[in-house]
Amino acid sequence: MNQSNCDFSPLKQALKEEIRQVIMALQNNLEVMDNENYCLLENFEKIKEHFISIDMKAASFYLNCYLAPFTDKYLDLSICIQNMSSYRHGGLIVIQREDSLDSLIQLGIPLKAELTHSLLESIFFPGNPLHDGAVMIKANQVVSAANVLPLSDRFVGDKKLGTRHRAALGLSERSDALVLVVSEETGRVSFGFNGNLYPINIG
Repeated sequence: MNQSNCDFSPLKQALKEEIRQVIMALQNNLEVMDNENYCLLENFEKIKEHFISIDMKAASFYLNCYLAPFTDKYLDLSICIQNMSSYRHGGLIVIQREDSLDSLIQLGIPLKAELTHSLLESIFFPGNPLHDGAVMIKANQVVSAANVLPLSDRFVGDKKLGTRHRAALGLSERSDALVLVVSEETGRVSFGFNGNLYPINIG
């Protein structure tokens, strides 16, 4: 595997520029705060929206960083989740990193096939017998499909997470695995890592 230094320069430079823009906007707001006739609420709303966008792009950046040392197929993974998101095909993809997952997952159907975005998309196509569980990837290979993951009991706010998201959290709470989730309800994509879920920008 390519031992990445987490560069991914174009995305990194774009993130730096957007962070600078937010800092400048905050600085401008600070300078006009003494003007009692100027309401900053609309400005704050725009900054909040910009910051959410930066947060999602940063998650995409770090997703690539976390994947690169463990698989050369992160481009295939990216294409797969973009296509699944656009069609709202739900999916759950586990990328094994350093920790063994043998004792944490209930093994499904062994595949041992080369990882391609077409294979992953076909597995998660609605109606495919394998689409309900998680796919497990190790290095550049799809090891198995229809795997069952441990579920997290965590609540987010006052709303309980769906099964796929609970599974992503559950495995990431117990291992260093990275788990990609595509919501079939919204098409939104996130990844579980170190016991947290991060939405990512797939645009």
